[in-house]
Amino acid sequence: MSSPSVPRLVVAAPSSGSGKTTVATGLMAAFAERGLAVSPHKVGPDYIDPGYHALAAGRAGRNLDAYLCGPELIAPLFLHGARGCDLAVVEGVMGLYDGAAGEGELASTAQVAQALRAPVVLVVDASSQSRSVAALVHGFASWDPRVRIGGVILNKVASDRHEELLRDALDASGVPVLGVLRRVARVDTPSRHLGLIPVAERRAEAAEAVAAMAAQVRRGCDLDALWALARSAGALPDEPWEPPVCATGARRVVAVAGGPAFTFSYAEHTELLTAAGADVVVFDPLRDERLPDGTAGLVVGGGFPEVYAAELSANEPLRKAVAELALGGGPVAAECAGLLYLCRELDGRPMCGVLDASARMSERLTLGYRDAVAVSDSVLAAAGTRMRGHEFHRTVVDPAAGAAPAWGVRAPGRRVEGFVQQGVHASYLHTHWAAAPGAARRFVERCRTS
Repeated sequence: MSSPSVPRLVVAAPSSGSGKTTVATGLMAAFAERGLAVSPHKVGPDYIDPGYHALAAGRAGRNLDAYLCGPELIAPLFLHGARGCDLAVVEGVMGLYDGAAGEGELASTAQVAQALRAPVVLVVDASSQSRSVAALVHGFASWDPRVRIGGVILNKVASDRHEELLRDALDASGVPVLGVLRRVARVDTPSRHLGLIPVAERRAEAAEAVAAMAAQVRRGCDLDALWALARSAGALPDEPWEPPVCATGARRVVAVAGGPAFTFSYAEHTELLTAAGADVVVFDPLRDERLPDGTAGLVVGGGFPEVYAAELSANEPLRKAVAELALGGGPVAAECAGLLYLCRELDGRPMCGVLDASARMSERLTLGYRDAVAVSDSVLAAAGTRMRGHEFHRTVVDPAAGAAPAWGVRAPGRRVEGFVQQGVHASYLHTHWAAAPGAARRFVERCRTS
């Protein structure tokens, strides 16, 4: 049985920095302005781009990661996110055929395009080429016959004459030009040590940037041709993913950290917690001086606590409330930024003091997919449970692991990391709970019994 067909496009590029985010976000906003319900998606573990996608489409941005979730969940998760939508736009990651290091096509944009049976729009940075663009596009279009390049959008085109040379070169390629974008500094979005600055930290400026991207796409792209290409995608044989419902037991309040300091999360995590019997309440550790009423468990995901260390430290009432919950045995799941927040200090500023560890900024970027196994029984997993995760940070925690580590990691080599103590599970590893729905169920059950 196949699911209803969702018109869809995958926006890819030969390499990072070609303009995928500008084009994908601009397309989402431009089609939403036409009255279409647009479902935004991002290939890979990136948390920041989906924030801009959500702003453009007015709907939660969702990730499609074949490494974290497995290739078999890509289409079901896509159909879950795109349910009821008129169009889905999927922004790729890195270059079209780039995936997890040493794993072939795994987690590449090409693999996701195949799983979704979706046409690919290739965004090419044409700033330093003319006729060579035809050879580049031909190479990408012919490399893998399972990947359909439905058109190309030329980015950073310098002039009318430059555009004419590029179009002439591509005439014989068989790949239509669906858009030409000129270099416009206004659509640039500021970055820092881990990439773009999240929407939550610059909402007004982010809205202006998204509007500028939409205007550039409207001006330079053939939206009718792109809409026709999206509608050429047929039905998928998969069924939409659903979070498993656990109806037994009283519901419990699970507080989830949000606001500018904690912006990294997957939409499915909240859905899984809710289905498992939690009433999820989002709070902002920068502003709120206490946890939500009735909090039985706490989830503190990723983000940028290092940027807001002074403000987080100054909110002493909330730090004490978090410590009281954790030290009293309440379930706490902390990933990356959450790990730093639970430490004794961050860059010399007092944090929650739940963990006897110190965190600091580092010059070294730690980045990559990880295979992990739970070393200790915790609120998220029984010892021996295997999960895949992703690390992305420029901080160091000393010590790197507690007496009961959270994970044994192959990354390459082998090491243990993270902390399990009482109801606390704290680690640098970002995981996607859709691949292990038992984690949310186990967490909520612990909320009922702690």
